[in-house]
Amino acid sequence: MNLTGEIIAVSTVFFWTLSVQFFEAASNKIGAISVNIIRISTALALFCIILFFKDGYIIPTYFPLHAWVFLSLSGIVGFFLGDILLFKAFIEIGPRVTMLIMSLSAPVAALISYIFLNETYLFYQWLGMFVTLCGVGMVILEKERKSSNNKNLKIRAITLKGVLFSLGGMLGQAVGYVLSKAGMQTESGFLDAFASTQIRAIAAFVCFLIFFTITKKWGSLRSAIKERQAVTFTAIGSALGPVAGVSLSLLAMHYMPVGVASTIFSLVPVALIPFAVFLHKEHVSVKAISGALIAVFGIFLLTC
Repeated sequence: MNLTGEIIAVSTVFFWTLSVQFFEAASNKIGAISVNIIRISTALALFCIILFFKDGYIIPTYFPLHAWVFLSLSGIVGFFLGDILLFKAFIEIGPRVTMLIMSLSAPVAALISYIFLNETYLFYQWLGMFVTLCGVGMVILEKERKSSNNKNLKIRAITLKGVLFSLGGMLGQAVGYVLSKAGMQTESGFLDAFASTQIRAIAAFVCFLIFFTITKKWGSLRSAIKERQAVTFTAIGSALGPVAGVSLSLLAMHYMPVGVASTIFSLVPVALIPFAVFLHKEHVSVKAISGALIAVFGIFLLTC
């Protein structure tokens, strides 16, 4: 029995889960916006290196104009606006709940595609969207308990501000997915995923340059760069998540159906639970664990 695809997919989840830990730690030190521009810069440099050795070029100038337009818009919405809100949510409510809310990007992207790209879905896939929403709702609507049986574990408050940040990041990711699909799609098939991701990163990087110039925040970035530990955490997170994680996720889909791979990838919120308990010393209720598993089952139905 060949388990190559499953091993690669689980490794993807592991790398993404680790990257979230590094990004959260860095965001707590230097802020979400500084982490994001450092992350995008690092990822962009690594993608240039990968594409050079993979295809012999560092920027896909051969991509058609429509691809550059849609992928750039995807980078602005997803990597720039969406990820700023995502990293703010890390600070506010922690990675476990944030990434669970982010799992809603799959059904929301499906809904947007249904409306604007005329994609069709079966009944059980619509049911999957509803189930995912119910699973996430179980967690974010759970009443905060004042104490836990284990006094060594802390209660992580789920604030409205944190939920709104997460929902904003989720919407950015969902719209980014749809724009990416529109940009990558051609009459002969799909354009290279690595090069497409690089264009998204270029657009986000330009947005950060403009943002830091207009808001005159270059001083805060220079101060952030002096925090060597935070910069190191961000660089490691970039290598693990946007680069290694994306690369392995694409490789996994060569060995297994996309629906199965997507379901395994959606296990990130579940994989974050041990980190929440043992690393961050959080109390995670049975209801929260159940909600995460229900959300994953909903994504399984959606991607079947």
